[in-house]
Amino acid sequence: MTGTYPGYRPSVQPESTIEHGSVRPDEDTRHRVAREVSELARRRGLTVAVAESLTGGMVATALAAAEEASAWFRGSLVAYSSEVKHEVLDVPDGPVVSASAAEAMARGVRRLLGADVAVAVTGAGGPASQDGQDPGTVYVAVDDGADQRVQELHLDGDPEEISVAAAEATLRTLLDALSSQR
Repeated sequence: MTGTYPGYRPSVQPESTIEHGSVRPDEDTRHRVAREVSELARRRGLTVAVAESLTGGMVATALAAAEEASAWFRGSLVAYSSEVKHEVLDVPDGPVVSASAAEAMARGVRRLLGADVAVAVTGAGGPASQDGQDPGTVYVAVDDGADQRVQELHLDGDPEEISVAAAEATLRTLLDALSSQR
C-alpha cells in the first residue's frame, strides 16, 4: 500500500520492510530439531503424532514446517482444556499436570491419529501453580506402542518462556525417541 489513511495501519508489512533472517532464536532451534525429526522419521519409515497443552501448537507448527511432513507427520491435537484431555485423550480423572496425564495424552493421540510414535506435553506454565504443581513443572511423554517414557522438567521464566522451553524440550524428547527406534 502506498497511500496513508488516517487511523489505519496495514497488518501486513510490505515485503521490502520484512527483515530476512528475523526468525527468533528459539524458533530457529525448534525448526532445526524438527528437521532432524523429519530426517529420522523418513529414514526409519515412522509416522509421528503430537498432543500439546501448554505449548499450544508450537511443536506441531515446527513439525509441519519440516521437510516432507505430509509423509510422516500424522497431525496433532492441542488439548489445552482439562475437559479435552479427559474426554478426547482418555486422561484419567485427576490432575492434568502429571506424569500419568502426559502418558495418557501420548497414548491417546497415537491411537487417535494412527501414528507409530507420539509425544505429548502438559505442564503448569504459570504465573500461578496448577494441580498443586509450581509454574515451570512440565511432563513430556513418548509412546511408541511398546514402550512409554515420561520426563519431568522444571523450567524457569514467565509463561511464554516456559512454553517455548517446553516446546523445544518436547521436540528433543521426540528426536531422542526416534533415535532409539529400530
